[in-house]
Amino acid sequence: MSLGGELLVEASQAVEGPGDGLIETSGAEVAARSPLELFWRRFREDRVAMVSLAFIALLILVAIFAPLIVSLAGAPGPNVQNLHLLDSFGDPTGPNFATHEYFGVDPLGRDLFARTLYGARVSLIVAFVATGFSLLIGVTAGMVAGFFRGWTDTLISRAIDVLLAFPILLLALGLGAACSLGGGCFGGLLKPGLVVVIFVIAFVNWTYIARIVRGQVLSLREKEFVEAARSLGASNTRIIFRELLPNLVAPIIVYATLLIPQNVLFEAALSYLGVGVQPPTASWGAMLADASGYLSAWWYMLFPGVALLLTVLAFNLVGDALQDALHPRGGKS
Repeated sequence: MSLGGELLVEASQAVEGPGDGLIETSGAEVAARSPLELFWRRFREDRVAMVSLAFIALLILVAIFAPLIVSLAGAPGPNVQNLHLLDSFGDPTGPNFATHEYFGVDPLGRDLFARTLYGARVSLIVAFVATGFSLLIGVTAGMVAGFFRGWTDTLISRAIDVLLAFPILLLALGLGAACSLGGGCFGGLLKPGLVVVIFVIAFVNWTYIARIVRGQVLSLREKEFVEAARSLGASNTRIIFRELLPNLVAPIIVYATLLIPQNVLFEAALSYLGVGVQPPTASWGAMLADASGYLSAWWYMLFPGVALLLTVLAFNLVGDALQDALHPRGGKS
């Protein structure tokens, strides 16, 4: 139902009075709902999305307060090695609440509970920062290409086509491997570790948002409000960032929420393949890679794997719900 339909229904409804009749509301003041209120109303109706949003909020708090949680739980730090916790054959042991090893230990005797919590920090930092850089580059390039068109559009579009022609994971592996050895890339500007992972993910992922934004701008630049801004003497920069950009907020938000879980998986894949976050930093992907050699130690792969699965699933569900709330299909209010 549209906003006008909602207002019409609300204005025509009668309200029960203190007596046995109804009070006429034809002259009552009707409060209109803002677009933000309508969005929130549609979004909160999706209970799965609300649960996913609560999980994401909890995950962020866990990542921020990981040292405090580990300390309160009585667990050792993520890089503390205790070979006495291994069994007589030198293999990792499973969960043991008596010794505060809630998720068991890895082959070096490091606590998996602490490493799983600290791994959330790495995944979220990479996801949010890399997504931010991807959006900054992609939105800017897409708006410039769509607004100016001509040779500017051709140059940017061909650059996007060239990048998309490469297998994204192989390109990321090549860049990650080249920048994770020795002194890094670009004269040491990109050092091995988180910086390289963020750079690689942002470098390969800005192209998708750029194509989406370009298509939207090609349509918006022909609208009346753009012509009105031009007639008032507004500069191209003002039109792009003050007139066009606010109309792109909805698709940008939706794409960002869908890009975050993709970047979480990218980081895990790069770390799994050995060109991501460098040891001894805890990373879910690196933990899964190490666990592949100890299939009998089910806990070693289970906990980081479940954490990765739930994180990606939660972001995807929130992204789908945001898309439905911002772009409601027929029959939804």
